[in-house]
Amino acid sequence: MTDPSDMALFRGEAESTVITTSLEIEQIDSNIFRSKVLYHPSKGRGVFGGAQASAPIIYLVDRVRQGKTYATRAVKAVQFGQVVFVMLCSFQIPEPSLHSHEWPMPSGVPSPDQCETTWQRYQRILKDPRTSKQLLAFIEEGFNERMKSPIEHRLAKRTTSEHGTMTAMHWMRARNAPIYEAPYQKAILAYASDIHIHTQAAHTQGTAWFKDHPHKLGMVSTIDHAIWYYDHEFDCSDWLLYVMESSTSGMGRALVHGRLYTQAGKLVAAVCQEDVMRTAPSPPDVKFSAAEAFKELDKASQEYIII
Repeated sequence: MTDPSDMALFRGEAESTVITTSLEIEQIDSNIFRSKVLYHPSKGRGVFGGAQASAPIIYLVDRVRQGKTYATRAVKAVQFGQVVFVMLCSFQIPEPSLHSHEWPMPSGVPSPDQCETTWQRYQRILKDPRTSKQLLAFIEEGFNERMKSPIEHRLAKRTTSEHGTMTAMHWMRARNAPIYEAPYQKAILAYASDIHIHTQAAHTQGTAWFKDHPHKLGMVSTIDHAIWYYDHEFDCSDWLLYVMESSTSGMGRALVHGRLYTQAGKLVAAVCQEDVMRTAPSPPDVKFSAAEAFKELDKASQEYIII
C-alpha cells in the first residue's frame, strides 16, 4: 500500500489532458468521420459499447431532416463492422422567447474556491486512520486517471431531503481550455455531463467499488444519455455546478437526472442518464470440505430423483 506522503509522486506524473484531444476527429468524407484518440476508463472493458481503444471508430452521419428551424442528424459509431454507439442530435436556429422559467440553483452551495480540490480531498481521505483498505486501494488505482482528466471537478455538497431524496452537487470546468464558440462549448459539456452522474445512483442505493458484499459495485455502464441545452452563452472553462439526483434503480438498471448551472445561477442544460448498475457476485461461501460437498450434492440428486 502506498504511503499517503508518496502520493506526491502521482501528482507529478499526472498531467491533465487538453479537452480538444478527447474530442478531436478527422473528416474522411462529407458524412464520414474518424476518431483520433479514444478514452479507455481504468475499470472499463473498453470504449463505450465494447469498442477497443486500440482501433479508430468510424462515425457515419445521416442527415435525417432539415427544417426551417430544426434539423435532425443520426450518427452511427462503427468499429470492425459493428455498431457500438448510436446518437440522435437535434439542432435549432436560436429564437427569442417572451416567456421562460427554470428551477433555481440550490441555495447554500459553497463556491468552487471554498471546496476541496481532488488532490486535497484524496490527501485527507488517505491520512484518515478510519479509511478502509478497500477505499485506499480504490483511490490509488484511480488517482492518476482523475488528475489526467480534461475535466476538473470539486465536490460541493451532498444533501438528503425529508423525503429521502439524495442530491449531489459538483463544480466542474474544462482544464486548459481557451474560449470556444457555442457549438464546441456544447460538445465539451456533453463530454463532461457523463462524468460522475452514474456514481449518484450508486451512492443513493448504497453501493460502491470499494465496499464489501453485498454492497460492492460490480459493473456500471451507460445505456442511454440525453442532454438538452437551454443557453448558448456558457463557458465550460468557467465553473459549472452539476446537480444530480437518482429517481429509481432496480432490475440491474438505474436512472439519474442532472442540471447544470453557471456560478450566476443560470440553468444552461438538463441531463438524464440510464445506467447498467450491477453489484459484484458474492464470493463463494466455503462451509464444507470437498467430501462434505459431494455428500450434499449426492443427497440433493437423490431428492431430485424422488421428486
